Amino acid sequence: MIALIQRVSRASVTVSQTVVGEIGPGLLALIGVEQGDDELQVTRLLERLLGYRVFADVEGKMNLGLRDAGGGLLLVPQFTLAADTRKGMRPSFSRAAPPAEGERLFGLMLAQAGQRHRPVASGRFGADMQVSLVNDGPVTFWLQVPPNPA
Repeated sequence: MIALIQRVSRASVTVSQTVVGEIGPGLLALIGVEQGDDELQVTRLLERLLGYRVFADVEGKMNLGLRDAGGGLLLVPQFTLAADTRKGMRPSFSRAAPPAEGERLFGLMLAQAGQRHRPVASGRFGADMQVSLVNDGPVTFWLQVPPNPA
């Protein structure tokens, strides 16, 4: 399971000219679900999202996680993160989870996030989304929790 996270001053997701999710200062997390991911990866990745230290402490060092700093969490499903781009001129999506499983696990992450943090907003699985953000820093990190071995 993959998360591309960006520390933001604000971010929003629009579907069909309607804002479906938005936050002020916090984290935008683009979420990719891979084949073999399950509930354990959801829980582990969410823990990293909430605790990953990308916010400044009183000394200006990146020492605070989202839980400590406060702020919003905007979760956006993005299956293209699971693309294999190692060769050729076209990405392969063979590593991505099937759509139904990706939607189920993204929904589980969204539900768990809502129980553990406020505010939480999201994009819409399978929709054509426009994501707007003001990247604060810029600060961007790739987090990955590998699938369980088969």
